[in-house]
Amino acid sequence: MERDAGPRVVEGILRRAMTVFFTSDTHFGDPRVLRLDRRPFPDLAAHDAALIAAWNARVAPEDEVWHLGDFALGPSGPRLRQILDALHGTKRLISGNNDGPDTLAAPGWAWVGPYAEVAVEARRLVLCHYAFRTWNGIGRGALNLHGHSHGQLKPIPRQYDVGVDAQGFVPVTLAEILVSRRRGAKRPAEPSA
Repeated sequence: MERDAGPRVVEGILRRAMTVFFTSDTHFGDPRVLRLDRRPFPDLAAHDAALIAAWNARVAPEDEVWHLGDFALGPSGPRLRQILDALHGTKRLISGNNDGPDTLAAPGWAWVGPYAEVAVEARRLVLCHYAFRTWNGIGRGALNLHGHSHGQLKPIPRQYDVGVDAQGFVPVTLAEILVSRRRGAKRPAEPSA
């Protein structure tokens, strides 16, 4: 697995035929999300199971998923591995403020780092857990995909919150993200509890 301790441009890692998905703020094992974010699950076990089921209903084993931080808070190393093993796709992690050493070191990540710039569907994307006011390539059409704000931040042009709270608790494709902005609304929350 590739590890990255600092900002870096990731080039050429999205070349094979697959669907690329984005998500953030799953907070597996974190009981605070049920209360703070008012997620519609009766308990943490139902929350985690529903997010895993929703992920796997969309993502095939050969697909790629960029998780833009706050993957988990609380689970031990063995539980983290269990969660990662249960999730389909090649998983790449942009670290978030709640991703501790166990999450960052967990087997199952193809790549871990704090920031990435990638091209998907001929679009330049700047990926970070945090929303930026400005970012590399903004003047040339680059998009900023982020998490952290749990659907509560008013976006600026070319900036998209891919967190589960903003995207109906499922990973989303770039095309879905762009369409959702044109429609002017967040994805409906339809968890499968």
